Amino acid sequence: MVQSIWEDVRRTFTHGNSVSRLVVANAVIFVGINLVNILLFIINGAKPHPFFADVVEWLSLNREPWLILSRPWSILTHMFLHTGFFHLLFNMLYLFWFGRIVGDFIGDRRILPLYLMGGLAGGVIFVFSANTLPNIGLYALGASAAVMAIVTAAGAIAPEYNIRLMFIGDVKLKYIVFVMIFLDMLSIANSNNAGGHFAHLGGALFGWLYILQLQQGRDWTSPASKLFDWLKQSWDKLSGGRQPSRQGPRVIYRNPKAAAAQRNSGNPSRRSQGSARSDNLGHQEQLDRILDKIKASGYDSLSSEEKEFLFNASKR
Repeated sequence: MVQSIWEDVRRTFTHGNSVSRLVVANAVIFVGINLVNILLFIINGAKPHPFFADVVEWLSLNREPWLILSRPWSILTHMFLHTGFFHLLFNMLYLFWFGRIVGDFIGDRRILPLYLMGGLAGGVIFVFSANTLPNIGLYALGASAAVMAIVTAAGAIAPEYNIRLMFIGDVKLKYIVFVMIFLDMLSIANSNNAGGHFAHLGGALFGWLYILQLQQGRDWTSPASKLFDWLKQSWDKLSGGRQPSRQGPRVIYRNPKAAAAQRNSGNPSRRSQGSARSDNLGHQEQLDRILDKIKASGYDSLSSEEKEFLFNASKR
C-alpha cells in the first residue's frame, strides 16, 4: 500500500499541474510533521513532548526579524506547514477550487509563483502587525495567506464566474471572495488568531494587486516563472527526461483591446504571411470564445472538448 501511495505522489509531481503538486506537497509535510509528533508522544510515555513545539516554531515564521534572519528557511517552510487536520483540509479545498480557475485563465505556470509571493506578502503583514500591535502572536504557519492570494486573484480575474454552492445554488465568484475577506476582517477582533487573519488579508491584497497589474501588462511573477522553468529544464536534462520545449511561455490572459483587434482583423495581406500565424489566431479565437462562455455561464457549461482544449491551453 505504501508503495502504491508513493507511486501516486511521484506521478502527480511528474504529470500533474501546479495546483495538484501544491496540494500533495502540503499533505506530505502534514503527514511528516504529525508522524514526528506521534513518535515523540510515544517516546515521552504517551504525553505531549515539549520538543515538538520547538520543531513547529523552528519551521514557522517568527515575529522577531532577527530570528527570521537566523532561520531563513522559515520564510518558505511556514507556508507549507499545518499541524491541524481541518486547517490543512480547508486550505487545500480552497486551493483546489480557486487554483483551477486561476490556472484556466492565466496559465498553470503562474500558480506556484503566485502562491509563494502571496504567502510572502502575508508573512510581511504578520511580522509588521505583530511588532506594532499587542497580543498578535509569536509566530505564523499555514498556507492560508498563499491560498487567499489565489482566491482573490480568481475573484479579480473572473468576478462573474458562477460557482454552485450546496443548498444555495449558483453564486458569482466576486461575492464568495468578498465574504471570505470580510470574515477575515471580522475575525481580527473576534478570535485568538488575529495575526493569522492579518496575514490572510496580506495575501488577499497581493492577489488583487497582482491581477490588477497583470491586466495592465505587468506580470510580477515573471522572474519567478522563468527561474522555475530553468530549474525544470535543468532537471529534465540531468534526469534524461524529454528535452524542454523551445517555445516561449504564452500568456493566456488577453487584453480586451488586443483581442478585439484580432477578431476584427480581416486584412488579406496579414493572412498571407503564413499558415502558422493563421493557426495561432484560430487558437486564440477559440480560447477567447471559451473564456467568454465561462464568464457568462460558468465552467460547468463547457463541453468535454472545450474543457480539454482549455486544459491544454493552460499548459502552454
